[in-house]
Amino acid sequence: MSRTFVFGGARSGKSALAERLAQASGKEVIYLATSHAGDDEMAARIVRHQERRPPHWRTVEEATALAATLRRLCTPERIVLVDCLTLWLSNLMFSAHMDYPEVGPIDLTPLFTTERAELLDFLDEPAAGEVIFVSNEVGMGIVPYGAVSRAYADEAGRLNQDVAARCERVLFVAAGLPLALKGPSC
Repeated sequence: MSRTFVFGGARSGKSALAERLAQASGKEVIYLATSHAGDDEMAARIVRHQERRPPHWRTVEEATALAATLRRLCTPERIVLVDCLTLWLSNLMFSAHMDYPEVGPIDLTPLFTTERAELLDFLDEPAAGEVIFVSNEVGMGIVPYGAVSRAYADEAGRLNQDVAARCERVLFVAAGLPLALKGPSC
């Protein structure tokens, strides 16, 4: 069993690549969606992703309890595609619906701390099935303005590093082209 980490910038082609990898596995595919339609623009994005997927793929939506859901879904005869870790991260960071200061330190929610640790614990366990994780690379531009934006970029970078370290294959996608950073290429 294996774990693959596919990451890149916005509209880089990372989700499409992850979907092709899942399809090529020949296994039952479960699409584990971490986003929810908070506004019309996000709802339209979700619809575009849904229309691209084969109709026989099962979709499971989970905004926060990612590790518990993966433990339940992962089996040797299926592949789980998680799209995406950075939306999951924002769900955790903003789960308390609190106002963050423009300057100064950001206190992360207990849910963030617990769920992030649970995901890394899951990745440290022997693989019960194949998983493909999709994530955004948010740290290649300028340092964001505002404390919460910087905290998000920092946490996304830390999460990407921790997940990549635990996956057998890591692929970076730019302009629709994958670059194998670890393990086999496409």
